[in-house]
Amino acid sequence: MKITELLTIDTILLNIDGKQKEEAIDQLVDVLQKAGKITNQNDFKSAILKREGQSTTGIGDGIAIPHAKTAAVKEAAIAFGKSVTGVDYESLDGKPAHLFFMIAAPEGANNTHLEALARLSGLLMKAEVRYELLKAASADEIIGIINRFDKEEKAEAVSETKKNSIVAVTGCPTGIAHTYMAADSLKAKAAELGVNIKVETNGSGGAKNVLTKEEIENATAVIVAADINVEMERFKGKHVIQTAVADGIRRPEQLIERALKKDAPVYNGSGTEGTQKSEQKGSKTGFYKHLMNGVSNMLPFVVGGGILIAICFMFGYNSFKPDDPSYNPIAAALMTIGGDNAFKLIVPVLAGFIALSIADRPGFAAGMVGGMMAANGGAGFLGGLIAGFLAGYIVLLLKKVFAGLPKSLEGIKAILIYPLLGIAITGFIMHYVVNKPVAWLNTEITHWLTGLGTGNAVLLGIVLGLMMSFDMGGPINKAAYVFGTGLLASGVYEPMAAVMAAGMVPPLGIAISTTLFKKKFTTEERDAGKACYVMGLSFITEGAIPFAAADPFRVIPSVMAGSAVAGALSMAFHIGLRAPHGGIFVVPLVENGALMYALAILAGAVVSALLIGFLKKPVK
Repeated sequence: MKITELLTIDTILLNIDGKQKEEAIDQLVDVLQKAGKITNQNDFKSAILKREGQSTTGIGDGIAIPHAKTAAVKEAAIAFGKSVTGVDYESLDGKPAHLFFMIAAPEGANNTHLEALARLSGLLMKAEVRYELLKAASADEIIGIINRFDKEEKAEAVSETKKNSIVAVTGCPTGIAHTYMAADSLKAKAAELGVNIKVETNGSGGAKNVLTKEEIENATAVIVAADINVEMERFKGKHVIQTAVADGIRRPEQLIERALKKDAPVYNGSGTEGTQKSEQKGSKTGFYKHLMNGVSNMLPFVVGGGILIAICFMFGYNSFKPDDPSYNPIAAALMTIGGDNAFKLIVPVLAGFIALSIADRPGFAAGMVGGMMAANGGAGFLGGLIAGFLAGYIVLLLKKVFAGLPKSLEGIKAILIYPLLGIAITGFIMHYVVNKPVAWLNTEITHWLTGLGTGNAVLLGIVLGLMMSFDMGGPINKAAYVFGTGLLASGVYEPMAAVMAAGMVPPLGIAISTTLFKKKFTTEERDAGKACYVMGLSFITEGAIPFAAADPFRVIPSVMAGSAVAGALSMAFHIGLRAPHGGIFVVPLVENGALMYALAILAGAVVSALLIGFLKKPVK
């Protein structure tokens, strides 16, 4: 498939107005909407912004490639835009972006679409292509330029005629643009330096140009430029440079020179002390990274199990009990699935994936067992957190202790020594040291929360509300959310309701404010405000981030105040919620009054809207 089957006359915008990143995104999304390429403009924009939140798609050299793969796309398409004056796009080189290619890929995009998108990414690495696109004065010229340079490439293999050879792997979260741009950048620089290279790409269509065992063995070193997990065990014994995919695009020469000099640790496999550490810049590290790895893998169990339990209660609060008059076999099945199975895995999964993040695969078994002991021993969520970090660092210590074993015994480390000793040591510490005091603490916290008077409950709701809106998706927001979800397993449901109410307020408050105080917002902001209605009702707090970033000193205090009101009212009304996500869709499932819960959310949103409208200055 040719690139111009995806980039057509009706998806070309020759003049982007404005100098802000979101203005450019809005205009390109609008082009795709008018061309009939997407089914839901708000959902597609949300997917674009979510991808931007992972890392900027402004790759430098005046290029930005915002992209998303989502069900909101009707058919694969590319929108082109150009800005003569430039847009402040937070590019990797800090310079304005002039050329924009917005890629819209459906969830079921086939390989021919993905290959065309990959070729586009490669074309943009060529200076002559960028130069001609900047000079083009019509949509026909744009199409002609792309057609002239669009040539399908065959998979390359490492040649044995050159002395120096290296291999590389590239990959990014969506696997559409950065994956292939990094690959092309590395190949182009290697050709310039006279270095032989083969690059494997881990894109949306799967791994392409896969490295063979012989190619890896014969390579001087390995470059892994990826923001996703790639198969690393095959590189055991090789010098491996691990870095961000953006470095593959921006710093190919430095990476290649380091590879030739073997300026990187030897990768000894996930089961030994030599596991290579990532050099990615700006990525989360340390405690927060490990915690979020556990939480993100735990959430599907919490969400799925919690909603199944909530549906069960729609049949009656005791409908799952065989000896109750309201007994219903469907309700009993829902409780068995959600409560007796999904919820019982929450703490072990949390602990297991925290340990996995710290010590790689050898830590997983010890973490799972420690988490299971915490769950069964009454230590609950807090004990699971301790078990995860305990198991992870115990296995790291074991790796150092057994680092000197002969290579002939290397294979038994990951399958025997680390699981055996890791599980045993973690288990003994959990059994004799951790479980009893943490179980006591967990019980006391549960009793305190369940016995809160109205005044104390309101105070807790205010604190949770302030936390949910302070950084809107950041560590403080996540801490409040984890607190609420952790208490679900202990049978305390009111904090979760307060957390969700508070988290819905920021985007809803902004949406209402853009409707009531139109003179305080630009046209683009008012349009974005409409999307905030959807994100707020869906409990996507991050929908407020663009507004908060544009005017933090007015917007952030306003939404914090509204969230505090919503959290306080929810706790004052003694609203309970067993589902940890879902927004408006789970409001009917709350305990002690859906109408009162809706009132709490609305009151908070109105407070935020009025404060924003009062504090913001009119747009000139």
